[in-house]
Amino acid sequence: MSTFSKNIPTNGIAAQRIANLLIITVLCCYILYAGRTLFIPLSMGLFVAFILYPLCKWFEKKGMTKTVAIALAITLFLLLFSLATWLLVKQILGFTDTWPLLREKLNTTFYNFGNYLEANWDISPAAQLEWRKQFLENSASFIIGLIRVAIARSAVSLVMVFLVPIYAFLLLLYRQRLVLGLKNLLPHGIGKDIAPMLHSTIHTYFKFIKGMLVVYLIVGVLNSTGLLLLGIPHAILFGFLASVLTFIPYVGIIVASLLPITIAWITYNSIYYPLAIAGIFAVVQYLEANIIFPWAVGNRLNLNTLTVIIAVVAGGILWGGAGMVLFIPFAAIVKLLAEKIPGGETIVYLLGNEPIPAIQPPPPAA
Repeated sequence: MSTFSKNIPTNGIAAQRIANLLIITVLCCYILYAGRTLFIPLSMGLFVAFILYPLCKWFEKKGMTKTVAIALAITLFLLLFSLATWLLVKQILGFTDTWPLLREKLNTTFYNFGNYLEANWDISPAAQLEWRKQFLENSASFIIGLIRVAIARSAVSLVMVFLVPIYAFLLLLYRQRLVLGLKNLLPHGIGKDIAPMLHSTIHTYFKFIKGMLVVYLIVGVLNSTGLLLLGIPHAILFGFLASVLTFIPYVGIIVASLLPITIAWITYNSIYYPLAIAGIFAVVQYLEANIIFPWAVGNRLNLNTLTVIIAVVAGGILWGGAGMVLFIPFAAIVKLLAEKIPGGETIVYLLGNEPIPAIQPPPPAA
């Protein structure tokens, strides 16, 4: 009886903690979803500020004022971003030039498939034509609706893109004020150490991003070289697209390989080219995971696969495509901060790949 009565308060406290955690989680998700128009460009600006902070500090050490150093760093970032965007658009426009050939191949494939249906399944050409008309009508209405949504969102996206460098500039300009406010807001045990923690976290994240850019460059070059040797059209576009998508474990490389595999099958009408592409991507992925990534990044963030996939899915649900990109660095920064906060070992173990200490069995009863 006494044991049962002792367990009641403990179970009640545990249930209350779980309930509070669920309430906080639901409330945070609602706030993130309802305020996504504010939080998405602000988060992008925050990560840009994280990346540019070491560069700004270097400019300031060279004698520049804070405002000039930040403006120069933002300008360099925008120039690099504009160059990457121009190269991507150029590759995409080059890809559209091959559409007549692809359309001819698709028409031939549909014609052969129609003959197969008529010969083996006794489906008349008239029935196939009716199905095709219905499919085209449904596709047209879907595409029109998709274009309307894209046009409606493009204006908001342009405003967000315009706000990102402004947010990054202001966050870098007022960083001392923000750190001081955060220090006073947090409990004294954590607040007094928040400045060195943030400084160390930002430098670690900067090194990680710099290493990842090297990884994407090397993997993109290897992918593109393999596709060029096979004679796949627009090999550079497909190679670097697959390189960037490797940030999603397992799923990213599969999604990235679908388009070049489809193009190769339509262009050459042979199963060997798709198999060769799959082989190239598999070999490069193996080299990236076991040689390139450890060499370029070194002390990686060690987010486990479950954390990455949950971050991608949750980000997609709450913020769409932007969330799928932003929530992974969110999780990485939370883990970096947890490594420096006393008592944050649980978060590190949940999010990371660090070895978990062995659980000692209870001593045998006397």
